[in-house]
Formats: sequence, C-alpha cells, structure tokens
Amino acid sequence: MKMIFRYMGRYIKPITFDMFLKLCATVAELLIPYVLEYLIDEVVPLGKVSRIILWGGIMIFVAFLCWQFNRNANRLAVRNAHNVSYDVRKDLFNKTMHLSGAQFDAFGLPSLTSRMTSDSYNVQSFAQSFQTMCVRAPIMLVGGIIVTMTMDPVLSGILCVMLPLLAVVILTVSSRGIPLYHKVQERLDDVVRIMRENITGIRVVKALCRMDYERDRFHQYNDKMMAADVKASTVMAIPGPFMQICLNTGLSLVVYVGAMRVNSGVMKPGVILAFLTYFNLILQSVMSINRIFMMISRASASANRIDLVLQSDVDQKVLSTEETFDPEAQDAYIVFKHVNFKYPHNQLSVEGKKKENTAVAAQEEEDDGFLGGEQGQCLYDIDFKLKKGESLGIIGPTGCGKTTIINLLMRFYDVEDGGIYIDGRDVRTYRMDELRSKFGVVFQNDQIFQDTLRNNIAFGRDVNDEQIHAAAVDAMAAEFIDSLDDGLDHMADIKGANLSGGQKQRILISRSLAANPDILILDDSSSALDYKTDAALRKAIFENHSNSTTIMVAQRVSSIMNMTHIMVMDEGHCIGYGTHEELMKSCPVYKEIYTVQMGAIAG
Repeated sequence: MKMIFRYMGRYIKPITFDMFLKLCATVAELLIPYVLEYLIDEVVPLGKVSRIILWGGIMIFVAFLCWQFNRNANRLAVRNAHNVSYDVRKDLFNKTMHLSGAQFDAFGLPSLTSRMTSDSYNVQSFAQSFQTMCVRAPIMLVGGIIVTMTMDPVLSGILCVMLPLLAVVILTVSSRGIPLYHKVQERLDDVVRIMRENITGIRVVKALCRMDYERDRFHQYNDKMMAADVKASTVMAIPGPFMQICLNTGLSLVVYVGAMRVNSGVMKPGVILAFLTYFNLILQSVMSINRIFMMISRASASANRIDLVLQSDVDQKVLSTEETFDPEAQDAYIVFKHVNFKYPHNQLSVEGKKKENTAVAAQEEEDDGFLGGEQGQCLYDIDFKLKKGESLGIIGPTGCGKTTIINLLMRFYDVEDGGIYIDGRDVRTYRMDELRSKFGVVFQNDQIFQDTLRNNIAFGRDVNDEQIHAAAVDAMAAEFIDSLDDGLDHMADIKGANLSGGQKQRILISRSLAANPDILILDDSSSALDYKTDAALRKAIFENHSNSTTIMVAQRVSSIMNMTHIMVMDEGHCIGYGTHEELMKSCPVYKEIYTVQMGAIAG
C-alpha cells in the first residue's frame, strides 16, 4: 500500500480538496435527519405553516448542498484516480523498458502485461474509493454515533453493542484477503499467457487441428482462476450477511425500545424516526468499511506486484574503463575474448513457473523469451576479433548459441566469464543508449508496428525521407513500396499482418540501415527472401554500407560465404572460424552444410 500512497502523494492538494468536499457532503447528510427530527418534534406541534415551510426549505437546501458536494467530490475523485493510475502505468512501462534481459525473462511477459492492466486498474479503483468511501464511511460512523448519543443514549447503546462484533468479523476476514487476492492475480497471469499463446499462435493451432486441445487447456487455467476468485470473494463476502442480520436486528430493537420510550413519554416521536435513519446510515457505513477492506486487500496484492517491478534494482551497471581495460582488446573494433555464458535458471518467472510443451511452444518461446534466443543454452570460450568494416557470418543448427552472441554483444545479458569489447572498450563501460545507438539490427521474428511504413523504418529516429528511401532501395523494399498507392504512408497492420513475409523482412532491414549504423546485425533476417533478392540485398549492403561492421546470422551458406569471417557454431562451441575457402578445407561440418545446400540448389 505504500506504493499507492506514494503516487497519491503527487496529487496531495487536489486529493485533500476532494476529501474536504466529501467531508462537507457527509456533514450535510448527517444534518438532514437532525433537521427532520426538529421539524417533527418542535415545529409541527406549533401549527405555524410559515415555520414549517421555512424548516422544510432548510431541509431541502441541506439536501441540495449534500448533492452538490457529492457530485463535485466524485468527479474530482475520478480525475485524481486516473492521474494516479496514469503515473503508475507510465512508470511501470518505463521500468519495463529498462529491465535487463534476465529480469524481463524472470518476470515473464504475461505477468508484466497483467500488472500493467488489471493490477493498475485495482490501484485506480482504490485511489478513487479512498477519496470517497474512505472519507464518508468513517465520518458517517463516528458522526452518526455522536449525534445519536446526544439524541438518546439508550438507543445508542444498542448500536454500540453491535459495532465491536462487526469490527472483529471485518478485521478477521480482511486479514485473509490479501494472500487470496494475490493468488487470483497469479492465476490471471496464467490465463493471460494461455490467451497470448493461442492468439499469436492461432495459425499453428489451426494447422495442427489443436483447437479442442487448446480450448480444454484454456478452460483448465480459466477454471483455476475462477476457483481462486470465487474463494477470495466468498471469504471477503462473509461479513455482508452478518451485517444484514445485525442491521435488521438492530432496527427491530430500536423500533421496539423506541416505541416503549415514546409511550412512556421519555422520548419524542421525531427522535425515533431520526434515529432509525441514523441507525441505517451508520450500519451502511460499516458495510462500506467492509467493502473498503475488500478493496484494500485486492489493491494491496496488486500494489505489491507492481512495486516488485518498480523497485527492482538495475542489474547491469556501467563500469569504469579502469575496471575493464584490456590492452589485447585495443587492436580490433569488436572483440569477444574467451566468453562463457549461461542463461539464468529463473528466467521464465519470478514464481519459478515452467512452461508446458504445447502445439504453440515455438510461438511461446518467440514471444515470452526476451529476444527469442536459445533459452537455457550456453556459450563456451567464444573468442574472435573483427576490424572496422569487416563482416562476420555465423552459421549452425538451431539452438547452438548464434542469437546469444548477438544478445551479449548488445548487452541484453552480461557475460559470466571473459569480455566483450567495442572500439577498445568493454561493452559494460558504455551507457545503454550510447552502446545501442551504434547498432542497426534485425532480430529473429522482429516486430512490425501498427503504423505507416515510413514510421516503421524511421522508428522515431532523426532520419529524413531521403535516408529512408535510400535504406529501402538497399533493402530491396523500394520496389514494392513504390507500387503501393500511398507508398511510405501505407499503414501496416499489427505485426505487419497485411504484408507478406518477404515484405516484412525488407521493411525491417530498411529500418536497420536507415541510420547508417556503425554495427549492422542481421539475425536470420533474409529467410523469407528468394535467393536472387537475398543476393542483391547483400551486394547493396557491402557496396553502400562498407563502413559498417556487419554480423549476419544465417541458415543459408550462400548468405554468408562472401563474408570476411565465418563462424561455425555447434552446441555453444565455435567449431570452425575463417573464410569460406579456409572452412571448406578445415571444417567438415561447414563443408557438409555447403555441399547439402548448394547441391540442393543445383538440383
């Protein structure tokens, strides 16, 4: 809850003013039964119509004030609550953008999504209720008791007997609410994950006729969430019926005792009427307090989950050059020096959850892994150097560590042993924005955003239309872009659903080339291109971006055979390094790949 109040503190003035308005509305509401009692017991017996009209008008005026104060207070409460939730979502999003790869994998994409949506909504609901119910209910309770005590202490005694019983029930039940609602949010994470898997992998599900299987699997997780939610709601609903019993019992006793006191002349009739109204208001305020505790339980669980992300420490600090200086790394532009790496064991979620093997496992790895890398795989003693403007092709079977090399070079993860250097500096000595501004990159299964092609290529960077067009020409994308009626202003659907696979890859390659990067990384970025287009693309890159140091991960030998250096990977090890001609002589695995692929092309 400290997190919520920390954000509410940013709007202390409007929230304080809103609570003052709610206080005024509550006081006005407390005055209405009191005025009614005075009107019935003191004014009506006098028989003066003018005084009856006067006090009746006063009563209407007080009711009008109550309505005005409540309306303005509720409007302001909604605005303040939206401001609080806006700040929470903004800071949570910003924090998520700066999580390291290991941290992102640890929390998990579905969990981060539900924290951004349902958890932030629970925070918003509490912030709004705090300004209304959390003011009205306690003041109505305390103020009602004080007023009724002045009117008739005997009848007030009935109320005072019941309130402690209600308080014990509410506190006992609420103490169990937070862990139960925390469990609900965890179950919601699972439901979100299953929904994402099936929505993003719908083609795989349909292609393998697994609709019934995935439907049943979703129902299992949905049933678990419903069971957790029903349990939490049932426990938190226990005080409701108990309060109703107390309310009805108390009203019956008030009517009975009040009638006896009126008959004996100890109390006037107007008092019992006003007291019944106060009794109802007080008990309703107690029920509101119960709802407040329910919201506190839910909001506290959500706030803890959000704060866990917000308070996570930065685990990739910028080191000083003195700490990492290595004279052997000064004679090349990119240096991997005896690098060893293994992905963290807790990568999939902070709760230690493990994913299941399903028909959409490949899509799940793509979406839930930070960069779709070889999760859980290792690198062993990776050692190579690239000079400025040289190129490196990396080839090997799926899961051998190719993408992991890219992840480490861009410092999405930190090495366990060894060092990675760019321009003579350890990558850990660069600020993140300074380091990554050097790169133009296309990842596996990269993202096309729902925006124009121009904005997808520029991607918020300071590049003009001339640079965008030049990049599109080099990426072999200009031809199909120019064929569109609206050209670069053509709107791409979510994930580029209205583009073919080859068109998406060419747009992504255009994005990587547009800013003329120092380091160009193409991670299996031409798999959807035909051989002719792929060859033309590589020719344009080598001719027009010769100053860029290029690293290309590929499955095709033809894509990398003309690179300055070629690295052959297998199970995290470098089993071959050199030029195409050298590897054909020294690396049997590379020669086999070349023979199989080029023989298939020739055939």
